[in-house]
Amino acid sequence: MNRWQGVKQVIVAGLGITGLSVVKYIRENHPTVEIKVIDTRANPPGQDALPSEVELFSGGWNGDWLAQADLIVCNPGIALATPEIASAKQQGIRVVGDIELFAWHNEKPVIAITGSNGKSTVTDLTGVMAKAAGLVVGVGGNIGVPALDLLSLEADLYVLELSSFQLETTDSLNTQVSAFLNLSEDHMDRYQGMDDYALAKKRIFCHAKYALVNRDDKQTYPDGEHHDIQLATFGFNNREFGMGSIDGQTWLMDHGCPVIAAEELSLVGRHNWSNALVAIALLKLSQIDYKKALLALKNYTGLTHRCQVVAKYNDITWVNDSKATNVASTLAALSGLSLTGRLYLLVGGVGKGADFSELQEPLTSLNVQLCCFGEDAAQFMPLHSNSVEFSTIEQALKTITPQLSSGDMVMLSPACASFDQFANFMARGDHFTQLAQEYSLKAGN
Repeated sequence: MNRWQGVKQVIVAGLGITGLSVVKYIRENHPTVEIKVIDTRANPPGQDALPSEVELFSGGWNGDWLAQADLIVCNPGIALATPEIASAKQQGIRVVGDIELFAWHNEKPVIAITGSNGKSTVTDLTGVMAKAAGLVVGVGGNIGVPALDLLSLEADLYVLELSSFQLETTDSLNTQVSAFLNLSEDHMDRYQGMDDYALAKKRIFCHAKYALVNRDDKQTYPDGEHHDIQLATFGFNNREFGMGSIDGQTWLMDHGCPVIAAEELSLVGRHNWSNALVAIALLKLSQIDYKKALLALKNYTGLTHRCQVVAKYNDITWVNDSKATNVASTLAALSGLSLTGRLYLLVGGVGKGADFSELQEPLTSLNVQLCCFGEDAAQFMPLHSNSVEFSTIEQALKTITPQLSSGDMVMLSPACASFDQFANFMARGDHFTQLAQEYSLKAGN
């Protein structure tokens, strides 16, 4: 089926990295098609990289261009309910996204991953393990490289992170496995409610051989319309892909068979044990021998700024979780922590009016010193009897380093935004990482 038949003019709605990848793909694979780009921003990112022969209309919509289009490729940041896009659809003009174009072209196996939390780590880790198992792998989508740019790799396998926005405009993506990790409230400015949000996510199951879902979150299960799909599940109990206890240790299990002890993982936190379990499941369901990749799994330290081990010396672990800009993310980082020593937890920044009281209960079960810094440091002080206020991250690390001993962990998981002292959470995490690598050499001596 040639979906490009009769397509003479394409409008790319929204530039940026994704829009540029669409333009590049069409020019290389369908050179006779005329491309025009519309971006409502006055100075859209990527315009300097746009080929001179591709016309750009910026600062609004161009109704005449839209009306003349045979196909509109819509950036995931643009809602289908946008009046101009909705009107084009009513006129019978096809509206798709870059993932749909990828689906039209690709013939290789695909693993697709969605969810409210953890999908970037699962996508990256699955790619790392598949490569360790000997495959040429393209990893991207909503993370890193746009899907269309991956096609030049001629990969054996593609591992794609897909957002609900991308899935809204995707109808034809065939996958070996589609995973729906979890669902929590997000993007309510774009959806009419949680059911609407979940429905967009569940589009990932269209044309999937296997659906991998979360036993502990029934919202991730396919609806009845996906009756021909094979179902696999993961969760914290010892069923299918799960977790079990052997001699007092937690193990990741494959249908009752132990795979790897959780404490052997470099990844920190119970939520990351689950992420590792999902990666194992995705590979097995794709007929890839994950046992060849267990060393890669063991050594995987996570994505930058997401519960990432950035230093380990004298049995003291330093963890950068600067991406934890809200309470839920810090709660996830604390879940399942098992330490022989003390946790020095750095929290603070700009709280944006959040209620931090949810942190109190998990903190009581840990041997912890709470290191509170930044604009809203004082709001964290009542959460634990062992709380100390500092003005900056550096002051906190300089003070606690002489106290550190074997088995301790220093974790930045701030539960706050960063813009009181940093440009963004990445800058905050980079700052912590630099200090951690410096102070780790002084600690425990």
